[in-house]
Amino acid sequence: MAHRAAEATSGAARDAGGWLGALPVAAVATSRSGAIVRWDSTAERLLGYAFHEVRGRHIADLLHPGADRGLGRSLWERAVSGPGVTGSVTAWHRDGRPVELEVWATSVPQDSRGAGTVLVFAADAHAARAVRGSSAVWDGMFARSPVGIAVFDTALRFLRVNPALQAMNGLPEAEHIGRRLAQILPDVNASAMEDAMRQVLDNGEPILDFRRTGRTPADPAHDRVWSCSYVRLEDADGLPIGLTATLIDITAQQRAEVEAAAGRRRLALVNEATFKIGTSLDLERTAQELADVCVPALADAVTVDVLDSLAANGDIGSGLVGGAALRRLGKAPVTGSAITETLAPLGRTLAFPGNAPYTQALAERRVFRIAHLDAQAIAPAARHSSAPAKLLPLGVHSFMMVPLLARGTVLGLATFYRSRPLGPFTEDDAALVVELASRAAVCVDNARLYHREHDTAVILQRSMLPQHVTPPPGIEVAHRYLPASDVNEVGGDWYDVIRLPGGRAALVIGDVMGHGTLAAAVMGRLSASVRALARLDLAPEELLDQLEATLEDLAEPMLATFCYAVLDPADGHCRITRAGHPPPVLVGPDGTARLLDLPAGLPLGVGGGSFTTVDITLEPGSILVLYTDGLVESRGDDIDDRLGALTDLLTRPGPSLDGLCDTLVTHLVPASADDDIALLVARLAPAPAP
Repeated sequence: MAHRAAEATSGAARDAGGWLGALPVAAVATSRSGAIVRWDSTAERLLGYAFHEVRGRHIADLLHPGADRGLGRSLWERAVSGPGVTGSVTAWHRDGRPVELEVWATSVPQDSRGAGTVLVFAADAHAARAVRGSSAVWDGMFARSPVGIAVFDTALRFLRVNPALQAMNGLPEAEHIGRRLAQILPDVNASAMEDAMRQVLDNGEPILDFRRTGRTPADPAHDRVWSCSYVRLEDADGLPIGLTATLIDITAQQRAEVEAAAGRRRLALVNEATFKIGTSLDLERTAQELADVCVPALADAVTVDVLDSLAANGDIGSGLVGGAALRRLGKAPVTGSAITETLAPLGRTLAFPGNAPYTQALAERRVFRIAHLDAQAIAPAARHSSAPAKLLPLGVHSFMMVPLLARGTVLGLATFYRSRPLGPFTEDDAALVVELASRAAVCVDNARLYHREHDTAVILQRSMLPQHVTPPPGIEVAHRYLPASDVNEVGGDWYDVIRLPGGRAALVIGDVMGHGTLAAAVMGRLSASVRALARLDLAPEELLDQLEATLEDLAEPMLATFCYAVLDPADGHCRITRAGHPPPVLVGPDGTARLLDLPAGLPLGVGGGSFTTVDITLEPGSILVLYTDGLVESRGDDIDDRLGALTDLLTRPGPSLDGLCDTLVTHLVPASADDDIALLVARLAPAPAP
């Protein structure tokens, strides 16, 4: 029962936030003659004697034999006659070992019966010194530490606050003591902090680096951040008697961490944009890629508009003269967003006068940012569009427009909207958006230049191909030219049929290595040279020597493959030579097809080589097929397999040479050709019927 009562008392004391068990102290009472009359349980634990073993004995008899026993009697006598004494003595434990004690003794006045009592309090000297030492260290650390320190009782009331924490909170210690955190600092996350402290009191596990945020009287105008750590304080039995809290102001560190995290996010977004923006040379796709990259990492909704003339025909047109006509080519999210559903749809052309914010942002080539969007902020834009007024009810609170600039030219505008609690668009956000918009603008401009160069190269190449092919009697021809799908692959493939004296025909096919307008121009120069040289009736190898010299005259080195055949329909005699070009295919009257075994020769422009002419005879009705490498080369396929497919297709009977050309193109050319293709098919007239 006594044990249960002690536990109840201890629990009640802890609930009240009291401090128990810091130092075990034994209480002993003696008569004025020195005989022990009371002996508590702490004395029993300290020296090992039960009360019945020491009752009536002189207290000095429990001390160590020798000087300590005499010192003990002296201390007791002074306690009887004086106001009280303290001292250190060595007692004798019941098991025979010495125990160093610190003793406090004082006499109790006599009662009405003339009796008197001496009270003696004793504690383990080592424990007492440890308490005094730790208390001194604690007091020194408490007073001098730059870290905020607080001690709480089990009811989470302040018991002690060091000067550093007083400065952090802007309140003296007197305003802390006996109060809870929420009572003195209502502008911090006190509820969450007290939950954390209760958790520490309940399970004894310390909590480190718990963040406290808010404002205190020390700095009421600014938010601060503190790192808090909580450790439970326990009595000798391991029961909680309170807790200690340490606080460090990490506002600057937190700000640096936030800025560093934002910097990492911006860098990650730029890296992502590098890979995701400009994956093709298509205006619509590039605009949509910019919008997709920025949602939701940077904004909740994004629209991308380019000049209408640029979207229509790839030209800047009149630009911003008299206002702006923009076509919406990008929007994110495309679906599922009330904001983007309110804005103009993809493909819509938007017209703005010269004094509209859209037009001004474009004309001034600067970011137009409204950090906090409200009715007053949208008033200038509301005169030109009803869209801004519809955005406020949808929660849009920040807005930014960024012109798309590339090579000093304004190409369009990207608009960004925020509705989530991300805060307003900042200067850092604007700098990031400018970089992303610049990348997208360069890609848009590349697409514009691509379309222009592609159209120029195709027009140049087609203009230099023969417009009217008129072979001599006895020879039937068909031909095809297919430009590549990519501007970088529009090159110098060409074919020609030239009438020669004596009813003969020169069959020509060539491929200038390289791409774009330059390759097409060199192709035109070689084509004209071939026509002039062929009419001189030069031998095939001599003609190739002259073409070699023509390429040597160019300012920049160029290479070309070439195949030249002179066919006489009268007797089927054919002279063929080639310079690094794929071998022709001969289809006999019986439908068999084979690659002609001709010396390959070096491509034109390499120099230092010689060309060999081979004479063959074509039977009446034979077909000679000349082609460029685009017809038979394909990524991932073996060239021998592709040549086998070509000869296999040529063995299939066809209604006409045009049908044969269509068959080859249909079966051998992919939907998106990587290289341009030239194809020339010539058939010798069949022998007349007997």
